[in-house]
Amino acid sequence: MAGKPHINLVFVGHVDHGKSTTVGRMLYELGEVSEQIMKKYKDEAEKLGKGTFEFAWVMDSLKDERERGLTIDIAHKKFQTDKNFFTIIDAPGHRDFVKNMITGTSQADAAVLVCSVKDGIQPQTKEHAFLSKTLGVQQLIVSMNKMDTVNYDEAQYNKVKDDLTKLLASIGYKVDQIPMIPTSAYAGDNLTKRSENMTWYKGPTLLEALNDLKAPEKPVDKPLRLPIQDVYNITGVGTVPVGRVETGVLKPGMKIVFMPSGAQGEIKTIEMHHEQLPQAVPGDNVGFNVRGIGKKDAKRGDVAGPIDNPPTVAEEFTAQIVVLQHPSAITVGYTPVFHVHTAQVACTFTELVKKIDPKTGGVLQEKPEFLQTGDVAVVKIKPTKLLVIEPAKEFPQLGRFAIRDMGQTVAAGMVLEVKKKQM
Repeated sequence: MAGKPHINLVFVGHVDHGKSTTVGRMLYELGEVSEQIMKKYKDEAEKLGKGTFEFAWVMDSLKDERERGLTIDIAHKKFQTDKNFFTIIDAPGHRDFVKNMITGTSQADAAVLVCSVKDGIQPQTKEHAFLSKTLGVQQLIVSMNKMDTVNYDEAQYNKVKDDLTKLLASIGYKVDQIPMIPTSAYAGDNLTKRSENMTWYKGPTLLEALNDLKAPEKPVDKPLRLPIQDVYNITGVGTVPVGRVETGVLKPGMKIVFMPSGAQGEIKTIEMHHEQLPQAVPGDNVGFNVRGIGKKDAKRGDVAGPIDNPPTVAEEFTAQIVVLQHPSAITVGYTPVFHVHTAQVACTFTELVKKIDPKTGGVLQEKPEFLQTGDVAVVKIKPTKLLVIEPAKEFPQLGRFAIRDMGQTVAAGMVLEVKKKQM
């Protein structure tokens, strides 16, 4: 694992288009899942009358998911190819689970969009493609799955490929750089081996396309930003905050500040997987011991940064959002919960600045009275309590968010600018 570039990969697409089966089959063919386990899944699947589900179950390890045949939570699985090391975030396609899809996608460096050639583009194919773009996933691979169900017909492949090309171009993806691979995850066509059934296709297999993905540059030259996931009190050690370094470098001896609390301390030691590290860089999930910090001084949702460049606490911020699903309309005064890095804070819409045409980026309407499902808009937002948030162009990981209300994700977006709170 060490030494190979690391890429967070998310599989997105409409429910039942074969995301889990694709992932399961890839893991099996790359030797990450044993024959015995595969056989066990196959037998269980046949017992439940779900004959084609065994590969999907590699990812769907929750019993509840097996019985329903759905992917609920995000499963993290690791695998490697000869070039890259991957953590797969298997994002659920099912409607209720779009929140998990958003948290998954906002961590992803690349996405595989799975679309069945039998059914073509479905509502969530669009939604997930659009979300991936809005949440900053730059690299995309399209797996045009279930080719076996259309007898490997090139004409059907071309028809769906044209539709997908139009869709992705309208969102702003550079379509000439996106491989559109005809696959059958269930039969194993064009995943790790070239398919005999589609000699007309001359492009890469899914494995070759994955090998071509580039790991993101680690933003080590930026100031440290480390959102806190948990804080532990360990006997004999003291207070140990845990989180993932998003930007910058964390080193022993550094003086850091936790925002919004303003508590300051000095880094004593840094640990990952029970080993001490000389430093931690972006992407590392670490625990660190801080001199001068008590258990009450740091909590989930805080962000650690250098004393001379503290994380920004927002008085208000301007953001571009996509309304994914809202039962009625969003107006000024609406106060849902914003999920940003590890924080969850209720925030109020104070101004609807303008509606934007997602295809062109042009202004559709200045100062709209309300926003509805499908709208893209620039808005002003005021947090109801202290919140660290940064402009997405400076710190993408701290500038993207999901908006949740009534048990669903109503919108997602990114921060354009932040008005700093005077502390």
